[in-house]
Amino acid sequence: MTTLVFGHKSPDTDSTGSPIIWAWYLNEIKGVAAKPVLLGEPNTEAAFVIEKWGFEKPEIISDVAADTPVVIVDTNNPAELPEAINDADITAIIDHHKLVGGLETKGPIDITIRPLACTATIMYDLMGDDADKMPDNIKGAMLSCILSDTLEFRSPTTTDVDKALAEKLASELNIDLGQYASELFEAKSDISAFSDAELIRMDSKEYEVDGTKFRVSVLETTAPKLVLDRKASLMTSFADVAKEDGVDEVLLFVVDILNEEATLFVPNDLVKGVAEKSFGATVDGDSVVLPGIMSRKKQIIPNLKV
Repeated sequence: MTTLVFGHKSPDTDSTGSPIIWAWYLNEIKGVAAKPVLLGEPNTEAAFVIEKWGFEKPEIISDVAADTPVVIVDTNNPAELPEAINDADITAIIDHHKLVGGLETKGPIDITIRPLACTATIMYDLMGDDADKMPDNIKGAMLSCILSDTLEFRSPTTTDVDKALAEKLASELNIDLGQYASELFEAKSDISAFSDAELIRMDSKEYEVDGTKFRVSVLETTAPKLVLDRKASLMTSFADVAKEDGVDEVLLFVVDILNEEATLFVPNDLVKGVAEKSFGATVDGDSVVLPGIMSRKKQIIPNLKV
């Protein structure tokens, strides 16, 4: 039976590229039939990577049949996975997020969770000498994942391991790192085709704080004005998205990649309190700028208070 390799819902570049990378490794190196799939439409940056490196867009699935062998990458959170995930045969987990709990396996499996900025970086290490056999398009996917997750090394999640690997891959591909990162971020910043609800859900995770359920959404961009100009309509959509998704509140952070800061939209007193208690911010209107805030994983989620 073919092993399905997938990451989290609302797939970004790492959750799109890493399944492609690991499916290549399983097929070509380990001799295990494998197929990358996605749990939703890839975001604009991930779609750019697929086209740039000549991949076919992986099939989008919404559920997984019982006993299907699967490898989970870039998450270990059941809320970000198919509802029936525990009925599948989870054979491995490769991730760089905190351990959430709730997944159940049918036997002992390989689990690798490391404090690196990118799942693809972990995969490179797991491959060992076989990483030298990666074709250029797989290297390109890996480089894209690293640049995306580290925001070209601006994110506080960046490690020396991630940076060294990105520089090595760029050299082997004869690619200018800065120029390629700019292409990635330009693709990520193109939000013109998306509705407000689609933008809110594009890069978001559910997280509960002291009984309050949040959808924590992040929009990373080099053109923040394109998002900020839609502030009023976006905030109007928060209540509908929260109701449809079964959460209490939406937190939307617009991360300005170049200026290394985030703007949090503040539609009500609950979010105002979150901004003040979590980030020590002073809120005077319907948004607040948070200098230096770049990473949901390292700076936003761990600090949330209500």
